[in-house]
Amino acid sequence: MTRVLLVDDDPLVRAGLAMILSSAEDLAVVGEAGDGADAVEAVRAHRPDVVLMDIRMPKLDGLAATEAVTALNPAPKVIVLTTFDLDDYVFRALRAGASGFLLKDTPPRELVHAVQVVANGDAMLSPAVTRRLITHFSAGGAASQQQEALDRLDVLTDREREVLVAVGQGLSNAEIGRQLFMSEATVKAHVSRVLTKLDLSNRVQVAILAHDAGLL
Repeated sequence: MTRVLLVDDDPLVRAGLAMILSSAEDLAVVGEAGDGADAVEAVRAHRPDVVLMDIRMPKLDGLAATEAVTALNPAPKVIVLTTFDLDDYVFRALRAGASGFLLKDTPPRELVHAVQVVANGDAMLSPAVTRRLITHFSAGGAASQQQEALDRLDVLTDREREVLVAVGQGLSNAEIGRQLFMSEATVKAHVSRVLTKLDLSNRVQVAILAHDAGLL
């Protein structure tokens, strides 16, 4: 059972999200918070696996709350919610450690699937969205930036580099396994080691680094 915490200043939005998520047998809404300022305390109290985090809140926005929540140990996965497709807050939240984002008008079935996928540690962003994120973050990249990225990758084995490139292409663990002839469990272990060795929080950051290194 995946435990989910809802953070949004609109009680009607929270109620709607709770209704949608509770329809899935493997998801349980274990708590709610009405502002980012209460998010850390709520995470500590309810120990969720996934947090759905609104970006725009009056006291403490979702960016600052995401930074605080992802700094906890253990830290839940964070999916940021926004009414604006790829606005600057979303980019900054992904940099802060969020595992992905959803628009608030995402169809219920897609919302449930996204929470399930993120809880499993798999990729949530589509290749098209990942490319847009990379383009945004890497605008104006220079040779020095590429060399710095390559230097960071020196700690990886050849196999881990292959996995990093596949993650950067937006592939899921199952797709990477088929491409590299590995079991899904082995791929998941490789992804975990890549994140640890490179001190990264999510697959979006892996994709950005792979792009900066000239591997995509």
